[in-house]
Amino acid sequence: MEKIEEKKIIENCLAGNLEEFGKLYDLYAERIYRFIYFKTHHRETAQDLASQTFFKALENIRNFDPAKGLFSSWLYRIAANSVIDHWRKQKKNLNIDDIWDLRGKGSIAQDAENKDHLERVRQYLEKFSPEQRQVVIMRVWDELSYREIAEILGKSEASCKMMFSRALSRLRKEEILAILILLFSFKII
Repeated sequence: MEKIEEKKIIENCLAGNLEEFGKLYDLYAERIYRFIYFKTHHRETAQDLASQTFFKALENIRNFDPAKGLFSSWLYRIAANSVIDHWRKQKKNLNIDDIWDLRGKGSIAQDAENKDHLERVRQYLEKFSPEQRQVVIMRVWDELSYREIAEILGKSEASCKMMFSRALSRLRKEEILAILILLFSFKII
């Protein structure tokens, strides 16, 4: 969908035609789900939180101001806040098998290999600051522009580019970049 068409849909929603919101849902549902899934590593939790995100967005669409930023950034902020609220409420310890709930469609051996790769990526990403890790995930996994990332995090585009560049340099040095690209490109994680 082109930005012009998205802008028109948002204008229609702001004017009270909330039936148009379904088009925005279709456009962003998978991206928001993946964003949340990477933060929760649990399929059902990600589905629930993605639903909550869109429900909150629909309820508050009249509060969205296009002059203050992109719709996608606003939506991702809602999703990020939903994840934060979820973890604040979460009291029990989760089973590691539930946490790394991959959507593998292959064999048990392939699933085991994917989990091994995923664990290596997770270990490397843990070396980054939470903010730097978030920039890498949003840029690679969610395929967000630097502008969108900057709006979501409340940072400048330049600082987001710098964080991403430094992270990639570090990943190249530690030879994990190839595995990260493989996992992200096949949407294994």
